[in-house]
Amino acid sequence: MAWRCSGSSNADLVTRLAQANLITTPAVKTAMLAIDRGHFSKYKPYEASKHLLPSSPASLSLPDAPQTIGCNATISAPHMHAAALESLSPFLYPGAKALDVGSGSGYLTACMAEMVGPQGHVVGVDHIAELVDQSKSNMMKDHPEYFSEGRISYHTADGRVGYAKEAPYDCIHVGAAAESMHEELMQQLKSPGRMFIPVSDSGGQAIFVVDKDKDGQVTKKKTMNVWYVPLTDAKAQYHKV
Repeated sequence: MAWRCSGSSNADLVTRLAQANLITTPAVKTAMLAIDRGHFSKYKPYEASKHLLPSSPASLSLPDAPQTIGCNATISAPHMHAAALESLSPFLYPGAKALDVGSGSGYLTACMAEMVGPQGHVVGVDHIAELVDQSKSNMMKDHPEYFSEGRISYHTADGRVGYAKEAPYDCIHVGAAAESMHEELMQQLKSPGRMFIPVSDSGGQAIFVVDKDKDGQVTKKKTMNVWYVPLTDAKAQYHKV
C-alpha cells in the first residue's frame, strides 16, 4: 500500500498522518511530533517522491515510503512507524520497558522512548555496528537527555534472539521480516505483553500482532500485508544484492 501522507516538515508529516487517521492515539501523535524524523534519515525524511499520484487529493499528494540509511538497510515508511506505535501504544505506557529489534537509524526506538517517559526504558538492537553508532549520533541531535535519563540504549546484537540482558519486555517491535515468530522473542515478552512483527511465508510478508495474556497464553493476529527487508545476519545484509 502507498499512503499519501508525506509533508514538508516533521510537524506537517505527523499532521497528515493524523488527518488520514493513521495516527489516532494522542500519545503516538505527541511522540512523533517530539522526535524529528529529519534527525534520523538523511534522504527525504518527510517525503518519498516528487511524482504526484492521479488519485491524490492536493493535501495528501505524495506517497510515503522507506528510505535508505546505508549498510543495505532502510528506515521504514512513516505510515508503518505510525502503525507500529498505534498497535503497541497500550504497552508503551510511562515506566514500561520495550525492545526495538532492527533499530536501524534509531528513529522508532526514540519514539518509543518518548512514550515510556523518563521512568521507562527502550532497548534498540541492530547487528550492524555502523548503524548502532549512527543511531547514537542521531539521538544526540534530537534528545540527548534520553541517554542521561536512562530511558534509551542502543546495542550491537543479533535481534533474532532478542536482548535477554534487559528482558522481559512489555512490548517488542521487529523492524525486519522474520522467517518465524522467533521463540527467543516470545520468551522475552512479559505476560501480558505484545509484539509487532513482520513475518515472511510462501505468500509474501505480513504484520502479525502477537499478544501474550496474563496467564502466558499467546494469540497471533495477521493485520496487513507488507514488504520489509529480511531479518538476517550481518554478513548476509552486507552482501545483499
